[in-house]
Amino acid sequence: MELIHSGKVREVYADGDDLLLVASDRVSIYDVVLPTPVPGKGRVLTQLSLWWFDRLADITPNHLISATDVPAEWLGRAIRCQRLEMIPVECIARGYLTGLGLTSYNETGTVSGVPLPPGLGEASQLPAPVFTPTTKAAVGHDEPMTYEDVADLVGAETADELRRVTLEVYRRGSTLASERGIIVADTKLEFGRAKDGTLVLADEVLTPDSSRFWPADEYEPGRPQHRAVRAPHPALTQVYAPYRRRSKAAATISNPAAASSGSSSQR
Repeated sequence: MELIHSGKVREVYADGDDLLLVASDRVSIYDVVLPTPVPGKGRVLTQLSLWWFDRLADITPNHLISATDVPAEWLGRAIRCQRLEMIPVECIARGYLTGLGLTSYNETGTVSGVPLPPGLGEASQLPAPVFTPTTKAAVGHDEPMTYEDVADLVGAETADELRRVTLEVYRRGSTLASERGIIVADTKLEFGRAKDGTLVLADEVLTPDSSRFWPADEYEPGRPQHRAVRAPHPALTQVYAPYRRRSKAAATISNPAAASSGSSSQR
C-alpha cells in the first residue's frame, strides 16, 4: 500500500487497482487546517457518505467498492474505492442564497452566470435549485465557473450530465433532509469517469464538510443562519442515530468543538 496523496482532511492510498480513502479528524476552514482535530470526525463523515450512497444509487453510481475491506485500524473511517479519471470541476448545487453566491448576486444579479430574480437576500430560498460550479484548484481557492466554462473545459455532453446529476442529488438530499427537519442550503459534489466512461460520484456526499445544513425550525431568511453541525440539534441527530451504536464518533458532530467543521470550499 502506498500513500499517494495527503489532503487537508483525507489521505489517499493506492492498493493494487483500488484506492483507499481515509478520512482524518482534521478540520479545514477555507483551505486552512486548524491545529486541533475533532476526535471521531472522520468516522462521522465516512458513515454519512455511506448512508447517502445507498440512497442515491438510483440516481448515480458511486466509487465505493467496500467499507469493510480496509485495514482494521481504519475501519469505520476508510473506504475502498475504484480509481477514476477525476473531472476537474467542483459541482455545486444551491437551493438557498448565501456565502459567495450571495456576494455574486448582490454584485451582478447572477450566480455563476445564472440570472436570479430581484429582491433576494441572505438565506433566501431560490425559485429552483441552480448549478453553480467552481474550478478544482490544486492550490489556493476554487474560482467560480459558468456552465459555459464547464462545457468549454469538459465538453457539452459531460457538462450537461454533471449539471443534471448534481441537481438530482441535491433534490433527493434536500427532500430526505427536510423530512428530518434539516434544510440543505447547498452542497458540493465531485465526479470522475470509470474505465468504461461511466460518470461516477466520488469523494464524499452530503456531509457537513461539503454542505450547509440549517435547522428548519430556526430558519429565518434575511439573516445568517445557524448551521446545524455547530451545536446539538434533535433533527440532525436522527441522521446520525443509526451509526451511534457502531461508533461514539457521531456524538462529536454535536460538540461545540466541531464548530469549524463546515465545508472548506469557499461557497
